[in-house]
Amino acid sequence: MMKDTTQLRQVYTRCFLRITCTVWLLTQLSFIAIAKTAQPTPVKLADTTMTQADRPKSLTFTASTDQRFFFFNDTRAEDNRRVPVNVYGIKAGFLFPPSHNRPALQGGRPVSFKAGAGFYFVNQHIDHPGLLPNTSEFVTRRLRIVTLYYERYLLRRKAFDISLPIELGYGHSRYEINDDQSNKHEIARGIFLPLGVGVSATYQFPTIRWLRPLHWFGLNFLAGYRFILKKDVPESQINYTGLYFSVGPSFFLENLTYDIKHWRQKRKNKRK
Repeated sequence: MMKDTTQLRQVYTRCFLRITCTVWLLTQLSFIAIAKTAQPTPVKLADTTMTQADRPKSLTFTASTDQRFFFFNDTRAEDNRRVPVNVYGIKAGFLFPPSHNRPALQGGRPVSFKAGAGFYFVNQHIDHPGLLPNTSEFVTRRLRIVTLYYERYLLRRKAFDISLPIELGYGHSRYEINDDQSNKHEIARGIFLPLGVGVSATYQFPTIRWLRPLHWFGLNFLAGYRFILKKDVPESQINYTGLYFSVGPSFFLENLTYDIKHWRQKRKNKRK
């Protein structure tokens, strides 16, 4: 068991380092591209990239999937190291344009911050007796979490941005044990309140005129810390306080909707 856990942790570490290096490399390339394009160049009217005149000044809807790895204090390997728990979710909200000039927010769509809501769920088997009072069997934990988030951008370029997300959530937990091969028996349930703070970095793939869907996608890195304001089962050893991180692909719904709007307008202009 310890050997398998060590190998799994090594796999997570290697993947984390490789993807982080990829994000860093793409970031450096984007900054080089920005520096080259900063020199005056002729304006191409045929290019559909957003200009200062058509940048939105109103709210823009955005949504994306959100998969994270949580490190719970109560989920540890035999060597007492925390084991990451897979958390799946989805979040949606609005991009808010800046109310005043912010030099750090240049290029692409002008956004000062985004805010919205998210939903996350966890189904975890815990082979650690004694977490809950009067239990000696393995426990199945089921968590459902609804969050409100506020994410302010610190730096935003055409292909790269850094932001600080803050989340406040409402969670419901349920713990079950197997009475036999088929029946499950609920032994505890509760309500908890998580508060999370972190830092997020996103790289957006460049716009290619003959392959515009490419800029609908990118890479995202998220790391932070979660505090529990209220425990779900106070008399237990359950504790969700800890680190979390996410590394993976990102989808930009706002870029998709902008392109659809642009294509529709282009078709209308051809019919005239």
